[in-house]
Amino acid sequence: MIQLSAYVRRLAATAFTAACVFGAATPLMAQDQGPLKIEITQGVIEPLPVAVPDFIVETAQAAEFAKQISDVIAADLVGTGLFREVPDSAYISKITSFESPVQYADWKAINVQGLVTGAVSVDAGGNLSVKFRVFDVFNDGQLGSGMQLGGSTNSWRRIAHKVADVVYSRITGEGAYFDSRVVFVSEAGSKQARQKRLAVMDYDGANVQYLTDASAIVLAPRFSPTGDRVLYTSYESGFPQIMMLDVGTVTRRRLPVPTESMSFAPRFSPDGRSVVYSVSTGSNTDLYRMDIASGQVARLTNTPAIETAPSFSPDGSKIVFESDRSGTQQIYIMDAAGGDAKRISFGQGRYGTPVWSPRGDLVAFTKQANGRFHIGVMRTDGSEERLLTASFLDEGPTWAPNGRVIMFTRETQGATGESALYSVDISGRNLRRVPTNSGASDPAWSPLLK
Repeated sequence: MIQLSAYVRRLAATAFTAACVFGAATPLMAQDQGPLKIEITQGVIEPLPVAVPDFIVETAQAAEFAKQISDVIAADLVGTGLFREVPDSAYISKITSFESPVQYADWKAINVQGLVTGAVSVDAGGNLSVKFRVFDVFNDGQLGSGMQLGGSTNSWRRIAHKVADVVYSRITGEGAYFDSRVVFVSEAGSKQARQKRLAVMDYDGANVQYLTDASAIVLAPRFSPTGDRVLYTSYESGFPQIMMLDVGTVTRRRLPVPTESMSFAPRFSPDGRSVVYSVSTGSNTDLYRMDIASGQVARLTNTPAIETAPSFSPDGSKIVFESDRSGTQQIYIMDAAGGDAKRISFGQGRYGTPVWSPRGDLVAFTKQANGRFHIGVMRTDGSEERLLTASFLDEGPTWAPNGRVIMFTRETQGATGESALYSVDISGRNLRRVPTNSGASDPAWSPLLK
């Protein structure tokens, strides 16, 4: 259940660095108050009422950005299912200046519990600056220090996501995930002649950029740990081969796997220096690991089974994968160097596409049982299995950077069925369709942007 805590705990100093197009975040006035606390467990959810008034326009050039920024912040928070936005039509107090004291009684009267205020300015050089504060209305205090972020006007949306990340983390205690991207397969055409190309977008579906054309089938893109490269499987040679693409330059090269072999299902190691993948020869499929710099290859499995969909643990010491060595498709874990593997899935049905949580505590998977497909999670020892979805076809989970949300592909039934991206909280709540310009599949979440 989610509830506002009856007590206030003290907030540790929050370090927030905005690199890349941003300078370092600048603290504003700090107040020694504790934060709101959302406790997330199972049960009925009552979203926390928050208000995000339009940010103050401090320069004329900022007018076109202020409302857009506050709208994105509110959408990020509400989209988690943990917050409910109180509309501005209900406001008693109006925020007319960033420095004006908060009239807590007016916000309490309309049941606002979290309040976000901010101001936006643009200087003569076109540099955007956003400052903001977060308030615990019922405890009459500010949550941590106010902050200021800067960047170009073109980066206004990223700045909004970064503000929302700070607000979300301060109230929930969870890690950030709004300032991230998703690489996926964009689909067009009928099922019988579907065109597929790689695309990347903000986590919420905005700012789509296409990375390949539709001349060859592409599958299973995966981000590097730094988010600057993508591995994927391409059929441009007529059978599956692994490609590595630089997101910034949109240049690509083939992984040096022998061309007579079919290679697929690649994934980076946590340090980004090696790739684990499947190679199929005849009726046999095994896992291999390649050092990217040297091209040196090590075989990790050697069985007559089909073994694929490998995923590293966050510390790089283990690999989870799917195999039919027991006669049906199940999930196994082994050391990253190969060797004996331990089966962890024992429920009814078939299990596949396992992905290790960024937190290291859970494995997400696709399950097929009783004619239905599910996205589920289990502990890394196979205990506490929990199914989060059910449909005609759900598959291919990917984790948000904070390990709290899972995105996956859902395909509708029939000749005109279409694939789409959905997300769900690991509690099984807040199932939402992710907006895309066309059909979409095979999502892979990036780490937080730098």
